[in-house]
Amino acid sequence: MKKEEIKEETKNNHKKIKESLKFTILAVILITIFCVALTPVTFQNDTYYTIKVGEHIAQNGIDKQDPFSWHEDLEYTYPHWGYDLITYFIYQGFGFTGIYVTTCILSIILGLSIYFINTKLAKNQVFSFLITIGVMYIIRGYIAARAQLVTFILFSLTIFLIEQFLETRKKKYAIGLIVIPVIIANMHVAVFPFYFVLYLPYVAEYLITVLAETIVYRKIKRMMLKFKINQFKKKMGQEEKLNLLEKQLEALETKLDKVKIKRTKELQNPYKIKFTKNSNVKWLILIMIICLLTGFLTPLGTTPYTYLAKTMQGNTTESINEHLPMVLSDDTDAICALIIFLAILIFTNVKIKLSDLFMIGGLCYLMITSRRQITMFAIVGSIILNRLMIQLLENYTKKKEKDLRNKLIHVVGSIVIIALMLGLSYHLGKDKLDDTYVDESVYPVQASDFILNHVDLNTAKFYNEYNYGSYLLFRGIPVFIDSRADLYAPEFSGKEEDIFSDFIDMSSIGNFYGDIFEKYDMTHVITYKNSKINMIITKTELEKYEELYQDDYFVIYEIIK
Repeated sequence: MKKEEIKEETKNNHKKIKESLKFTILAVILITIFCVALTPVTFQNDTYYTIKVGEHIAQNGIDKQDPFSWHEDLEYTYPHWGYDLITYFIYQGFGFTGIYVTTCILSIILGLSIYFINTKLAKNQVFSFLITIGVMYIIRGYIAARAQLVTFILFSLTIFLIEQFLETRKKKYAIGLIVIPVIIANMHVAVFPFYFVLYLPYVAEYLITVLAETIVYRKIKRMMLKFKINQFKKKMGQEEKLNLLEKQLEALETKLDKVKIKRTKELQNPYKIKFTKNSNVKWLILIMIICLLTGFLTPLGTTPYTYLAKTMQGNTTESINEHLPMVLSDDTDAICALIIFLAILIFTNVKIKLSDLFMIGGLCYLMITSRRQITMFAIVGSIILNRLMIQLLENYTKKKEKDLRNKLIHVVGSIVIIALMLGLSYHLGKDKLDDTYVDESVYPVQASDFILNHVDLNTAKFYNEYNYGSYLLFRGIPVFIDSRADLYAPEFSGKEEDIFSDFIDMSSIGNFYGDIFEKYDMTHVITYKNSKINMIITKTELEKYEELYQDDYFVIYEIIK
């Protein structure tokens, strides 16, 4: 190659790197702004008990007993003790502002992880950016100061490490895959089994390719023919029969070779589904087996292996909104995502990897059975959608992805995309500008002040509701129930009483609340002013209760014995 040609090629490579870097910087800045706009200022109920549990662990260690409810001797599994402890230290050092900033940082890390993982695996930048924005928008309701935000990042990294290991079989990816379940087992034990679900599509594709290469009945026939030939070779005067069997074997071998060639051609140019035999999957299975043992690397004992099973045995998932089955007609985001996938796969000539098909199909099923799984459908599905979009661009246009990228990094393109993203970010974030960390219409801030100043907590047994129980225990007020639903179910609590079911029945007036008050020997009631219980008390049974306090949102009664 001439010096001029080498110089020109080097110049072009530098130009490509420069263009790629420009778009990366633009994408990182816009994704960062968008993720901050999506992060809520007001905390969810889980955040309050997370801080308090972390404080208890820092002071007392993991004692497997609940210290925050007035119920005696409730067993507690501390399912995300690591996250609780870290959150407490952040709160101790920087208060609620520190927790909010940390949530923003985790949201940004998640957004950038999705972008860079898509860029690496799908080999493009523009679609990676657009899809990342779409994914973060879909899962916006699950961005909160909760352990799940950490596991979203870990699961997206898991897909990246699996695919990189299958491509290169480098040890560093294997080490990463082993480290991740250790973190999950200590940060969010409830999703520990889901980690292994992400392996299954790759293992299933490998097993099917192995079976596809094996023409079982013909190979059995070949083995039988060889056996007969060996037998006849030992006998005298069987030359004619032996020749016939050898011809049959030769014909069968020829047929097997033709079938193998035909299948190889079909695999090279399949109609819709692509699958290849990757021998590295055998090592991936070994890694998966090693990872199964990492659940013991936690102070929680066997909890990583039993927590999900116990949860499914109980009825808590039937009453918590995010665990309920998805009604597609009520979820526009899910419908749009499914329509996009189906339209591409049905009405275009793109081809999908068998492992991707298994992955998106399995995640779709999980999403329909539990609406919270739309998060994993969106995060993992983004990589699959990205691959399909690149195929669409190549199959139906003459343009390449880099042509779109170059238009966006030019002055006009940059101005347009920046204006659109800033406008969208402002639209999604403007309602949060006046929000506070604690919403006093949801959590009993002033009522808690009254309780702490006027009620003897050593003898009081408050009835409270699920949604604000965590705030009460955060303030140091023993509770009847809070959003640690598993704690109040007999599968976890070690008690015969089903506290969670009693609360559900009482809150819906399925059981008369007075009977539950008597059953648990309650002394006080704190409830929303517009709750069913308060409306009944004020209209029919006020003589049985002494009103101690009320504000715009909450009312406190003492039960007259």
